[in-house]
Amino acid sequence: MKTIKLMLAIVITLFIDNATFAQGIKVTYLDGSVKLEGYFVKAKTQQNKAPGIVIIHQWMGLSAHEKTSADKLGALGYHALAADIYGSGMMPKDQKEAAEKAGYYKGNYEIYQSRIRSAITELIKQGADPEKIVVMGYCFGGSGAVEAARGNLPVKGVISFHGGLGRDSSRAVVPIRPKVLILHGADDPFESEEEIKNFQKEMKNSKADWQMIYYANAVHAFTQVQAGNDNSKGAAYNELAEKRSWEHMKLFLKELFM
Repeated sequence: MKTIKLMLAIVITLFIDNATFAQGIKVTYLDGSVKLEGYFVKAKTQQNKAPGIVIIHQWMGLSAHEKTSADKLGALGYHALAADIYGSGMMPKDQKEAAEKAGYYKGNYEIYQSRIRSAITELIKQGADPEKIVVMGYCFGGSGAVEAARGNLPVKGVISFHGGLGRDSSRAVVPIRPKVLILHGADDPFESEEEIKNFQKEMKNSKADWQMIYYANAVHAFTQVQAGNDNSKGAAYNELAEKRSWEHMKLFLKELFM
């Protein structure tokens, strides 16, 4: 009898854990003829036309990390779409392939912006207020959030978590309308001082409303538990930086939508 009760308790616990994570649904949408598969979470609110947030994945493609963020944002009262940039069945097999894919979109920023625009369209289709959209992203996705600002996509603001800030110097600097929040590891070895300096100069020249917050002892990928905790590798999880950056994100969203 005790064994049966124990097994039942385990099953219930597993069910609750899965239900807690599986708050969203898979959504299929298109960018031109390219099929994309995202993860959508409806806002836990009675508000009609709640604000919406597009979440862009790191270079390995859409993962549990972005889906968990979508779940948390849904609980905060936002419609959230963890978007797909690469396309259905196009997840990289390893880091080498991920680097190639990420490099392609960074080099072809107009295609990257088109993928993000399609995600915004899908998010609005799912019920988000078209006047209250934000794009955020992690690593490669953080670069995408910055591209959404550079392209003046129809969003109120963008948020980059440990994202790339580089930009081809031949590109024209244009006025940037969305507000910009950059959440950056102070010891991130993948962003040179020159790139950071050029990015900040770009923000000033574009007359952007921007903020850049540094986190001590944090390197690249500081929000991702899967990155381990060895800073010497250049990418590592930092619990304090993750918590602080999430709070800074919430403050930014409150300012945008108050």
